Amino acid sequence: MGVYERYLALRIRRHRADPPDHVALVITERDLLERGAYETLTDFFEWAVEYASQITVYVSVLDAAAVPALRRELETIDAPLEVAVRGPEDKTRADAPIRIGIGLGGKHEFTSAVRTLAERVETGDLEPDEIDDEHVEDHLVFPSEPDLVIKTGAERLSDFMIWQSVYSELYFTDVNWRDFRKRDFLRAVREYCNRSRRFGR
Repeated sequence: MGVYERYLALRIRRHRADPPDHVALVITERDLLERGAYETLTDFFEWAVEYASQITVYVSVLDAAAVPALRRELETIDAPLEVAVRGPEDKTRADAPIRIGIGLGGKHEFTSAVRTLAERVETGDLEPDEIDDEHVEDHLVFPSEPDLVIKTGAERLSDFMIWQSVYSELYFTDVNWRDFRKRDFLRAVREYCNRSRRFGR
């Protein structure tokens, strides 16, 4: 670790606020086509587990035909903790410490959860007035709310965890994924610690 990275890590360690326990990252399929992209993602996991117990990565996909190849790569990626990978048609909950979604947009995930609840109402397993936030969250593929969402490359949030990230702190960096380094991650964590979280209040 360089001098500047050590400085940032020290600032975070001495900060009064706790670092994020759940870190989320938004990248694109195009980012993963760059040379060294998967190595950077492996490094990101190593950086994040120093602070967080949960890590979620969302890969935004324009071409659905790319999903199988991306999935094969990501299911075998070198990571410090167990990894769960989910694609656009998956409904199985991702409970591993590291979760990766490929093209599984928030609207689709939320719609699928609502559809499942509607089916339970239709079969008589659930009364309509029993449905609350917890019921919806129980049927999401990525149930946990991230504390910090990092988006590289542009100040635009994709269709990602639209239910779960409503109170998340968003951090946008104009650094492209191919150039993302530990100092960029540490800057995001430091910025998170500097913010006063209001949780919608």
